[in-house]
Amino acid sequence: MCTTCGCGDSELVPVELHEKILAGNDRAARHNREHFLEAGVLALNLMGSPGAGKTAVLEATARAAAGKGWRLGAVSADLATDNDAVRLEKAGIPSKAITTGQACHLDAELVHRSLHGVAWQKTDVFFIENVGNLVCPAIYDLGQAANVVVLSVTEGEDKPLKYPTMFLAADLVLISKCDLIPHLDFDMASLEDALARVMPRPQVLKVSARTGEGMDAWVAWLAARRLEHGLVGKVAGLAAHVHPAAQPHGHGHGPGGHSHG
Repeated sequence: MCTTCGCGDSELVPVELHEKILAGNDRAARHNREHFLEAGVLALNLMGSPGAGKTAVLEATARAAAGKGWRLGAVSADLATDNDAVRLEKAGIPSKAITTGQACHLDAELVHRSLHGVAWQKTDVFFIENVGNLVCPAIYDLGQAANVVVLSVTEGEDKPLKYPTMFLAADLVLISKCDLIPHLDFDMASLEDALARVMPRPQVLKVSARTGEGMDAWVAWLAARRLEHGLVGKVAGLAAHVHPAAQPHGHGHGPGGHSHG
């Protein structure tokens, strides 16, 4: 029985195969991480439920960070549409849609393939907007520098206790749609207590994409992560390891992952 993601699937028994799949993903994630760090790009895995407000937070981020002079970019995952990527483009964030079909999460290879033809090296902050899901996305390393979970006040206070794996993996939780609190039967203290129970070092920001509440603090958090990872003022060192936009390069993609030619 699967106990990793909590689905309880009694048909999922081959633990050895599961480990091999994750090992392949981890190799691809390390490769992605090397690319991002070499290029001086802060890459973030943005996760949360469908409707939590992930895309709206990114739209508001574009407005709040306008004075920073940052170049933002994104890939946006959805099962069947490019709606979120289109919204981000309209907000001024160059974006590419990843349509996953029936897959409920991104993996590192999907992210790697999506970077082809995208000028992600020219960005300062690159968002990987994951599929709306509070379970599986937390299991897969994508090569990001940090995990950010968007949790809206309309989802209830007990989501961290119901989906602890997601919040255990989070470096930051953005509590979104806080402008709606006066209209809801919502207890912020209960939510913060639930987060403290499942996060080793809870970091929480309260935001509203609609009013702009908390967005300055969110941008400051991003700036601190760029400093933490040594990405401020770094010159991209991609001379021997480049993904030119819309050009073929020396990678091979086979069943075992990708390799450099």
